[in-house]
Amino acid sequence: MKQYHFIAIGGAVMHNLALALLEKGYQVTGSDDEIYEPSKTRLQKAGILPETQGWFPEKIHEQLDGILLGMHARIDNPELLRAQELGISVYSFPEFIFNQSQDKVRVVIAGSHGKTSITSMILHVLKDQGMDFDYLVGAQIEGFDLMVRLSDAPIIVIEGDEYLTSPIDRTPKFFHYKHDILLVSGIAWDHFNVFPDFEDYKKQFSLLMDRTPATGSLIYCSADPLVKEAAEMSQGQGEKIGYQAHPSQIHDGKTSLITPKGEAEIGIFGAHNLQNLQGALHICEALGLPREKFYASIQSFKGAAKRQEILVQHDSGVLFRDFAHAPSKLKATVNAVKNQFPKRRLLAVQELHTYSSLNKAFLPNYAHSMDEADTAVIYLNPHAVAMKKLELMSEEMLREGFKRKDLILFTDSSALSDYLLAQDYTHTNLLLMSSGNYDNLNLEPLKQKFLFYAAQP
Repeated sequence: MKQYHFIAIGGAVMHNLALALLEKGYQVTGSDDEIYEPSKTRLQKAGILPETQGWFPEKIHEQLDGILLGMHARIDNPELLRAQELGISVYSFPEFIFNQSQDKVRVVIAGSHGKTSITSMILHVLKDQGMDFDYLVGAQIEGFDLMVRLSDAPIIVIEGDEYLTSPIDRTPKFFHYKHDILLVSGIAWDHFNVFPDFEDYKKQFSLLMDRTPATGSLIYCSADPLVKEAAEMSQGQGEKIGYQAHPSQIHDGKTSLITPKGEAEIGIFGAHNLQNLQGALHICEALGLPREKFYASIQSFKGAAKRQEILVQHDSGVLFRDFAHAPSKLKATVNAVKNQFPKRRLLAVQELHTYSSLNKAFLPNYAHSMDEADTAVIYLNPHAVAMKKLELMSEEMLREGFKRKDLILFTDSSALSDYLLAQDYTHTNLLLMSSGNYDNLNLEPLKQKFLFYAAQP
């Protein structure tokens, strides 16, 4: 029985990988100095939750087949130092995924935005069609118990992140997967703390495209000028396939695909999602799935968690939750909701939560990203700003950055909650966007307010 130890087992992908290896029959141990839900409960149920939080070099022994190193760990982690001293193989999770999938067709979905949605669409369709495949996706999605699967399947679909690989490997994760088929959905500056130079950020995607083998394919969003330019200049040897948004129509707030055999109503909407869908269609075709089978299965796809997720709705209003945080994601989501429901008021709330979004040097990238919202609200926590050792931006500074003179700023989650609960949601959509949680803002009262409208005659 193979034995692996996880340093920083509590991470979202790390704990899912640990559970996947346990399911595969491997022996798994781990450590972490902080483990939050849902990781804690899931590891506990599996019997591999560390008894005590912290780092314990005595857990590292020569019988281990390898160490899985999470990004949360520091370069001087005592368990890592002990593993290096003993000469035990240390893998980042991207390196380990490649190690476990060398004999598979490796499909990598990359891009500054849309990765999770595209990967989720592909997984949904392949599962619905009964195909055998492995996967790595960056969010929990409906119909899948884990975010990772490793088996004897001939295919693996991987959400490829451009963020750093590990504390001892400062290169982007997506290089390690060594793709056969690559999709690039978009390039828009993100991870400002790691890539302060936009040219360097763009270069990473060009280098990735260049690695496409002669037997492989590069599928790219030609509607994105930066992606199109990089793809056309790429030295990759494989087939190049450009795509744009799938043809569609909107009827009474519902989107339908225009297909050779008529219209097919789908559960997602917006130009960005229709681009994602077209990319997912090309990937499925590259894996041998006929187009008509893709159309049959995509109709039941409801979207990835926190991606234009509907929490509550009534006859004239929807409460949406979305993961959008980078400027391109924010603009695409706001525009999609307004375009889908043009006659409804749109109240959009954005939490500035990441290092990039809280950095005043990055702020100009948010210009006009909330223009389509009828009411635009920004929330930020002064404590989070201080923790990141950044300057707290004023309301005027934010209004100039977003290019909205009527922008509303909240710095206290209870005040934000009071404001939202005081609104009239007749003919109104509320869009909550954040990669955080508004400092544990309780959404139940908001849900109940929307349910109140739904109960009215």
